[in-house]
Amino acid sequence: MPDDVSRAADTARTEPAAAMPVSRRMLLAALAILAAFVGWEVLTSIVAYTDDAYVQSDLVAFAPEVTGHVAAVHVSDNQMVHRGDLLLTIDPVPFQLAVDARSAAVAGAQAEAQADRDAEVIARNTLTAAIAARDLAMENQRRAASLAADAFGSRQALDDANEALRRAQADMDGAQAEVDREQRMITMADAAERKAQAELATAEWELARTRMYAPVDGTINNLTVRAGDTARADAPLIGIVDAHAFRIVANYKQDYVRHFQPGGTAWVWLDSHPWHFYRARIEGVTRGISRGNGENALLPYVAPSTDWIRLQRRFPVTLTLLELPPDGMLLMGSDARVIIFP
Repeated sequence: MPDDVSRAADTARTEPAAAMPVSRRMLLAALAILAAFVGWEVLTSIVAYTDDAYVQSDLVAFAPEVTGHVAAVHVSDNQMVHRGDLLLTIDPVPFQLAVDARSAAVAGAQAEAQADRDAEVIARNTLTAAIAARDLAMENQRRAASLAADAFGSRQALDDANEALRRAQADMDGAQAEVDREQRMITMADAAERKAQAELATAEWELARTRMYAPVDGTINNLTVRAGDTARADAPLIGIVDAHAFRIVANYKQDYVRHFQPGGTAWVWLDSHPWHFYRARIEGVTRGISRGNGENALLPYVAPSTDWIRLQRRFPVTLTLLELPPDGMLLMGSDARVIIFP
């Protein structure tokens, strides 16, 4: 019995001693977690880093404005071009024939309009003569009526004067109607001429569009068109990566972007040119993203997860490089990493 009491006393003394180290370890672990959290918050408040960034530019999908067979391709794949360089020629023969036909139509319309104007001049001269004849007939009728009233003229003379006046008036009305008709013909001829001129201008415009020129400076990308292919209007035929539209798009978590201001400085690591950070300027932060892929084509969609790690929603931040690689080569779609000190 004394031995049991002795063992119980020893157990009571050792249990608090064993419990105290466990409490200390839990406290230290909690402090370590808190310190790590505080350290992370402090670090991310002064350093914003993302490896979800890439090089972007504008791909100009250049499409012909007319349909025809490709006569010649004047560039090669991956070739640097400048704005105004000849890229491709569509067979111009059908378009030249259309221009010739429209030119003939314009000449015919102009001749018709001139003939109607000449006819209108003749009709006006006829009207002038008819008016003069009517005025003379009116004067003769007035005199005959006066003489008949004073019994110095015969009734027959008055009837003849009235008939002459009636015929002169009818001739004048007919001449006026002919003038009106010729004016309408001139209006129609002028409209036909303007239509022919517009059709000629359209044909000339289409002929000019058989030669396709580079709209921007850039690089030909994935050229597949060959002579003999059919070029279709408004169907992209040649892609050009715009040499003056390169930028960096960095997707940052939503709790970072509130610290970014346009004009701020960023540092970009290009995977195509590693081991160097290039200075960049913050151009702006996207104000909206699509919550689902394909929901709204006018809003960018940024996947909220990378591999198996679920991330916060990320918003694109656009940067402009202030320094370029020594060779000046930027690759659209290549990876990048960005550091910003808010």
